[in-house]
Amino acid sequence: MEFDFIRATFLAFIQGLTEFLPISSSAHLILPSALLGWEDQGLAFDVAVHIGTLSAVVVYFRHELARIVVSCVGQLAGKGSTADSNLGWQLLIATLPIIIVGFIGKDFVDQYLRSTTVIASATIVFALVLLWADKKSGGELTLADLTWKSALFIGVLQILALVPGTSRSGITMTAALFCKLDRDSSSRFSFLLSIPVIAGAGTLLFIDLLSLESVNWLVICYATLVAAVVAFSCIHFFLKAISRMGFMPFVAYRLLLGIILFAFFI
Repeated sequence: MEFDFIRATFLAFIQGLTEFLPISSSAHLILPSALLGWEDQGLAFDVAVHIGTLSAVVVYFRHELARIVVSCVGQLAGKGSTADSNLGWQLLIATLPIIIVGFIGKDFVDQYLRSTTVIASATIVFALVLLWADKKSGGELTLADLTWKSALFIGVLQILALVPGTSRSGITMTAALFCKLDRDSSSRFSFLLSIPVIAGAGTLLFIDLLSLESVNWLVICYATLVAAVVAFSCIHFFLKAISRMGFMPFVAYRLLLGIILFAFFI
């Protein structure tokens, strides 16, 4: 039991931290299994950390989400559009591509793309793309300026997150920067966009979990809590700092991580 809690703490911390930072959770989850010989954490654990990170982002953006829902319902009732209702529809538009492609291409990704070579390559390549976007976009727009075309562009690029090592948050922030959103707005849109994606992935995993006979619920609940606390803290401090420091520290970290993966695990 002691080892289970140690492993749960470590992996839940990694998942909570990397889910929202643009540094790729897939690349980080390779390391403990390769270095420490840990087996796959299992389906129940995957569900736990998904619930934890989903809870974190929903709680953090609870006021924004409430305004979006109320405004969208109000618009459907004929009360007219607002900045919040427009943001709600943009999030819906940006979510549709990955739902469609993810459902069709899941088996292909699982069969052909879950390799250390792919993860290491994607870690490096999309670090450079993020650097390019951060340096060249000159973003000055806010979420109020987001158009449906920009939302669709972000949603289409989010499909690349199906490739392990890309980083869902990283590619959506990159796409938002290319759409001239400022760093804070790019990050906020990425975090809000994660809600339906994480919820969808977690639901599919939970359905599979129902077929399992034995689950250590104490460890699972603990992992959920750790992932939630770490993810909430990550979102908070990231948004506080990103406008000042930019994405360069994350780019440098990803490049170093990709090099390490190539050097020691390929």
